[in-house]
Parts: sequence; structure tokens; C-alpha cells
Amino acid sequence: MAPTRRDCSGWEMCLPAGRLLLFALLFHPGVAKVCNDRTKHEQDNSWFLKREEALNIMVLMPMNESALMSSISQGIEPAVQLAIEHINDSGEYPFSLITKIYDTECDNAKGLRAFFDAICYGPKHLMIFGGVCPSVTSIIAESLEGWNLVQLSFAATTPVLADKKKYPNFFRTVPSDNAVNPAVIKFLNYYNWSRVGTLTQDVQRFSEVRNDLTYELEKANIHIADTESFSNDPCVNVKKLKDNDVRIIIGQFDQHWASKVFCCAYNLNMYGSKYQWIIPGWYQRNWWEHANNTNCTSRKLLTAMEGYISVDFEPLSSRPVKGISGRTPKEYEKEYYRELQQKGVEASKFHGFAYDGIWVIAKTMNRVRELLRTKERQNMHQNFTVDDREVGKMVLDVMNETNFYGVTGQVMFRNGERMGTIKFNQFQDGQEVKVGEYNSIADILDLQNNSIRFQGVEPPKDRTFVRLQRRHINVPLYSILSTITILGMLMAGAFLFFNIKNRNHRLIKMSSPYMNNLIILGGMLSYASIFLFGLDGGFVSDKEFETLCTVRTWILIVGYTTAFGAMFAKTWRVHAIFKNVKMKKKIIKDQKLLIIVGGMLLIDLCILICWQIVDPLRRTVEEYSLEADPEGRDIAIRPFLEHCENTHMTIWLGIVYAYKGLLMLFGCFLAWETRNVSIPALNDSKYIGMSVYNVGIMCIIGAAVSFLTRDQPNVQFCIVALVIIFCSTITLCLVFVPKLITMRTNPDAATQNRRLKFTQNQKKEDSKTSTSVTSVNQTNTSRLDGLQTDNHRLRMRITELDKELEEVTMQLQDTPEKTPYIKQNHYPDANNILSIRNFTDGKDGEKSILKNHLEQKPQAQWGSMDPSRISRGPLEDINSPEHIQRRLSLQLPILHHAYLPSIGGVDASCTSPNGSPGSSPRHRHMPPSYRLHVSHTNLNISLLR
Repeated sequence: MAPTRRDCSGWEMCLPAGRLLLFALLFHPGVAKVCNDRTKHEQDNSWFLKREEALNIMVLMPMNESALMSSISQGIEPAVQLAIEHINDSGEYPFSLITKIYDTECDNAKGLRAFFDAICYGPKHLMIFGGVCPSVTSIIAESLEGWNLVQLSFAATTPVLADKKKYPNFFRTVPSDNAVNPAVIKFLNYYNWSRVGTLTQDVQRFSEVRNDLTYELEKANIHIADTESFSNDPCVNVKKLKDNDVRIIIGQFDQHWASKVFCCAYNLNMYGSKYQWIIPGWYQRNWWEHANNTNCTSRKLLTAMEGYISVDFEPLSSRPVKGISGRTPKEYEKEYYRELQQKGVEASKFHGFAYDGIWVIAKTMNRVRELLRTKERQNMHQNFTVDDREVGKMVLDVMNETNFYGVTGQVMFRNGERMGTIKFNQFQDGQEVKVGEYNSIADILDLQNNSIRFQGVEPPKDRTFVRLQRRHINVPLYSILSTITILGMLMAGAFLFFNIKNRNHRLIKMSSPYMNNLIILGGMLSYASIFLFGLDGGFVSDKEFETLCTVRTWILIVGYTTAFGAMFAKTWRVHAIFKNVKMKKKIIKDQKLLIIVGGMLLIDLCILICWQIVDPLRRTVEEYSLEADPEGRDIAIRPFLEHCENTHMTIWLGIVYAYKGLLMLFGCFLAWETRNVSIPALNDSKYIGMSVYNVGIMCIIGAAVSFLTRDQPNVQFCIVALVIIFCSTITLCLVFVPKLITMRTNPDAATQNRRLKFTQNQKKEDSKTSTSVTSVNQTNTSRLDGLQTDNHRLRMRITELDKELEEVTMQLQDTPEKTPYIKQNHYPDANNILSIRNFTDGKDGEKSILKNHLEQKPQAQWGSMDPSRISRGPLEDINSPEHIQRRLSLQLPILHHAYLPSIGGVDASCTSPNGSPGSSPRHRHMPPSYRLHVSHTNLNISLLR
């Protein structure tokens, strides 16, 4: 049962205990009907039949000065009274509107009490006008359907009231906070901003706006880069926005937090030409002066705030069009401020919406009155009656059809929401300036020309635009290294020409000209790979770059193997000849060396083919961290670099490095083993060792530095190119420059230095003569190396004794008939000439091999002469001066020419020197047969008949 007036006389005392009963009265129409029947049983719905009827409108708003948002209501009352006055003056409405204000005090309980008193004890109200505080308005609006009442608010902007399922009878002339979201979307699209971030104060009002904004942004395909909300310190959230590269920031917070947000923005340098802030526009005038509770000065705040865009509904239309009242917005505004001055109250930003709201109620009541009168005429023969439910339904339908032009613009509703005008202001030089507006009915954004001032030469970008920049090799660097490479290839071509032209010369022929050609070919292939290493995606397409990856790898690997394989093959032949213990006849031709090099290349091809089939090289792109634009533009540079890689790059490189490393170690071993072979034209071990050393060191350093400078293509290319150029150049120069110098300075020095000089008479006979290299088997193999060293020194000593032997020969030629025998005192001289002793440079106890051989039969050769042998004729005695002269004159020249061809020295076509004693006519009648035995360990010179 509804409480009577007497029951509720002490409301303040019984409210807490009777709050549940109050809710039951509000939300249960049956209980409300009892209250209505007991208080208004004498009233009916015949008001539409009377002229000059006073229609009562319930006005709910906080009027107490101590109440929150009371300033809004105080500035609204003059606008309401002005609207009623204008309606009555128009003469178009056959009724008068009576407004009765009920003070809600912005308190839920007191607001409910005021509403209940108006329902139970006030006059019959056809509509409810007002609703300022969101919480009070939402509670009352939820119960309107049960009371068959429609509420029209002029100041409740909370998005919660837009839910038509929960608040079907609620309308408002003021756009909701969500109404700015379509305008913001239109503004973002105007500047092509497709990436934004949001910063929201963690309260319900702003959270609801943000949720609706998120929906609108997604529908418009605008990416939300980051969504931040705060309840205490916003600086952490502002920094997150910066870290996520958010440039366009949509803020939802009150003016108290706005100063803190902009202080954080100043400290984080999030202002200026690169950032755009969009915030609510309903703050108080000069809000930063009243709400600055930060450690930032006003100057810093103004600096950070400069250029922000504020968005809010337009309180009065800017179009000079006369509306429904017959007045333009400017004319109405003058009247309104005149009323304010008379009453001494402050203006409210919602006064225009309240003014248009009274006109909405007047038009709605007039239209409902007309509809009811029409129905009454149609049922004039019957007793026509209408109940509150039907009247409420008619009011609801007419409200949805509202459409007129008021002081706030076009007034119309869409699902109870006002389709109004949204204005855009920009903070410029310490004040807000209007820069445009958005018509939500026509969905048109109108920005004033040149009114928006951005701090940069153009609007801020919605993100840091990243420009991919290829890290390529500088053209000047590529040109310089290519020029050096071309010079190296020309040098290699000159060496090739020199080698081919002089291929029959003894110096070049002894050094295997075919192998030399392969060394040059390998060097030229290595040179050619430099041109390919300098090409990247800036010169060729992606597909061509992948092809280059494979080609340059193949060329470099094959070139290395060709050059060093040929050098090592040459060294191996020298090693095989001079390190042959059994010293059997060993002839190693160039064809066999070519087979060795071909085998090395075959291994390379097997590795490369398997690499290409199983895991081919692909073009990969490595991106690096962002860099600032060197020209100062609002863009970031993201460098990227192209690489040639595959899945198992480490494994394949390990296989190649291992194979090449073993090849190099083998070459070092051969060079070390043949270091004492002192035939320059034949043995390149010294230079090969130097080449391997330099190449090995440079390759190790180059590979390490190249790996460390992976992200610096210019440095990497420079190092790789210089390593290849140095290795190829040093190899070719060490192999060919000594030969070239020798050929230019002394062409015969190669065959005269450190060699035995032999003479041969006929080219054909010498070409058929093959020498064999034999060795006396030694029981003690540990002395083999020492004997070989002695043998080399013996050769050097023989060269020095050539002249002495020639002088002895000439002396014997001068006295063949005069001396019947060699005197005893001459034998020591002959022994000194033919025996080579102490060639070990002062090592006592070691005698020359030749002396050991000659001393085996001292009595038979150089001892005291037997008288019986002295009496023999000169032709019969083998030790007669005649025979000694003949042996020396024939045997020593043959030694020079017969020994060297067996190891690749002078060919058999070389003729004997003129004046050789062997060619003297006096010896031609005695053609003895000769056989020469030369070994590394024992030089046995004998003349056998």
C-alpha cells in the first residue's frame, strides 16, 4: 500500500529503512497505480479537449548551490523561462506549459524522493524534463516505462542512457559523449590517420566512451596500436604509448588529470610536430590554470598543450539561420545573456539544449493533442476515452518523429539520441580556437580553411614511417676495388703471356709451364669473384641475386683449388723425386700432375653439387633497428642487408674450410720437405711456403673480420676483396716474378747456378739418353737425411771445382807425350783435384763420398806406381797420363749434361761446349763405352771400358 502524505511526513528519517519499499513503488506499476489512484482519482486524460489548458511538466535537476553540478541548473532556468515565453508568444500552441522544478541535489536517494513526491503528490505530469546527474537520471529513466512517462534530458551525456533496451522512454537534446566518436573517426579519416592509441581515465564514464570508440575505430578499419588506462600516475601509460610509437593519441580524462597527462607528455617529449593529442572539449575555460597540480610550470604545460584538438558538442549553432522560434542562435544568445544579467547567475553550456528541449515538448504535446482530437472525432458516437499507456505510447512515437531547426542546430532523434553538431577546437597560442564542426545528421565534416595550425610543415604522421634502406656497397668503393682487380687480372694475363711465350725456355720448362698456366687461371677466377661479391639487390633482381650467390661461391672455390692445387702438385713432384728412398727410375710427367689437380677439382665439384642440391643458397634479408633520418624528416630508417644463406650454412662452410685447410696443410708439408732442394727453376717450395703463409694468415684474419663486420657491407666487401686481391697477387708474384727477373737479367743463370754443367755433342743422341737416379742402399736409414744434405753441398762444391778441373785438363793436354808416367809427387795433386773432402764445413770425421770411393783402392789408382806398370806403354796402362787426360776431358762434361735431364733440367738437345777435350780428333780413335752412376748419398764417377 502506498504511503500517504502523513506517513511520509518524516521522509528523511524513514528513507534508509524504507528504501526497498521505495524501489518497489518505482519499479512495480501495480503499486504505483495505487499511489496514482489515491492521489489523482479526480483527474482524467481529457486535457486535449480543452483550450488554454495548462500542461504540467516535471523538471528534475539539482538546484541546491551545495549540490554537485548545481551551476548547470542555475544557468538553465533562464533558458527554460525564455523558451516558454517564446512558445506562448508564438500563438501556435493552444496550451501553456507549466514547469515545476524538483531538486534532486545530484543524490540518488534525494532524487528518488523528489521523483516519488512528484508522482504521488504533485499534479498529473505528461512528461519529465531534466536529468543532469548521470546516476540519478539513469535510476529514474529505468522506471519510466512503468509510469508511461517520457523523459527528455538536456544535460545527461553519459553513454549508459543510450541503451534503448534498458531506457526505452529516455530522450535527450544534448548529444551523448559517444556522439563525438563518429566525429573523431571522420577527423582521423580526413588526415588519413589509420593508426591511433587511446589513453583513458579509469572511470565508468570514460571507459564507456572508449569502448564505443574502439567499436567505431574497428568498423572504420583504423588500427588501435595501444590502449592504456590509468587511475593514478599516467606517466607510465604515456611512456608505453611512446614506446609503441603512437603518434595520434585520443584521450578520455577530466581536466584534473589532463594537466598531469600533458606534464608527462612534456617530460617525455611527446609533443610538437610529431604528435597530435585529441581530448574532450567540455573542460572549463582556462582549465590548465585551475587544475595545474603538477610539478610542471605553466609554460611547460602550454608548450605540451600547443596544438591539441578538443572535441565536444556545439552548444549553439554557428549558422545564421532562424529556427523554430523565429530567431537566429545569435539573437537568442543575446536574450539569454540579458536574462542572466537580470538574475545574476552564470551561464550554462547546456542552455541552448534546454531551450530547444522546451520547444520539443511543446511540439510533442501539440502533436499528441492533435492525434487525440482526431481519434475523438472519429469516435464521437462512442464514449471515447484514452488511458495513460496509450498517451505515453503516442508521446514516444511523436518524439521519435521530431525534426526542426533550433538554436543548437537541427533537432532530431535517432533511437532517442540527439543527432547534433560536434565542434572541433584547437589550442593555439594559449587559447582554444574553433577550427571546424561535424554534422552528425549529414555525416559531413567541415573544417575551416587554414584554421588548423600544425607545428610542422605538414600534419603529424600516425606512425613513424619506416623507410627500408638497403645497406649497399658504395659505388666509389666498388669502382676502386674493381679497378685494382682489373689491374690484377691484367698482371695475371701478362704472366700467362710470358709463360706461354717462353714455355720452351729451360727456366720455364723446368718449372712445368702447364702447371703455371693453371696457377694463373686460378688467380684470374679468384679475381673475377670480386666483381660478383660487389653486386647486391641494388643492381640485380632478387632471383638474379640468388644466382649470384651460387656463382660467386663456385668461382672462388674452384679458383682457389686450381691455383694452389697446381702449386702443390708441382711441389709434390719435386718431393717424389728427391725423397725417393729406393731411388728407382722415376719419371713424373705433367699429365699426372693434371690428373692430381683434376682430382682436387672433382672433390670440389662433388661438395658444391651436393650443396646446391641438398641445401642451396638463398637470398635472406636481415633487418636492423630503426635509425633517425639523417635529413631530419619525420621518418625512420630501417636498414636491411641481403645475405646468401641456407639452412645448414655452418655445416657446409665447415666442410669447405676443412677441405681447403687440409689442402693448405699438405702444401705446407711439401714445401717444408723440399726446402733444401736448391734448384730454383725446378723447386718453388720456398715461394710456395711464403705464399701459403701469407694466404693462410690473410684468410684467417679476413674470415674473422668479415664475420664481425657482417652488418657493414662496405667494410666486409673491402676486406673480402682485399684478401682475395692480396692472396692472388702475392701467389702469382712469388711464382713468376723471380722467373721474370732471372729471364731479364741473366737468362743462363738458371742453369748455371748451383748446377753441374754438362756438355753433349748431339741433340738426338742426348734426347734418347735417359739417366737413372740410383742410390746405394744404406743399412742405417737414420743417416739418410744427413747424406742427402751432404749430396746437395757436394753439388755446390763440384761447381766450384769446375774451373780447377778444367785447368788440370789443359795441363794434361799440353804434355801427353813428354811425360811417360805420372810421378809419385803428382798423385797427391790429382787426388786433391778428384777428391772432395771436408765439404761438410768443418765437421771432423766426415769425409766426402767421392773421397771414400776413391780411397777404396788407393794402391790401384793413386798409390805408388808399380815398376812393372811404369814400364808398360801409355795405351796399355789405364793410369797413364794419356788415359787420365781422356777420362777427365770426357767424363766431367758428360756429368753436367747427362744428370740434369733426369730431373727435368736441360734437355738432350743441348750441344756440348766448343773446345771440349772430348771432341778432339786425337781421341776419336778410341770410342770407349761410358756409364755414369750418380746418387744422393754417393757420387761414384767411374769410367768403364
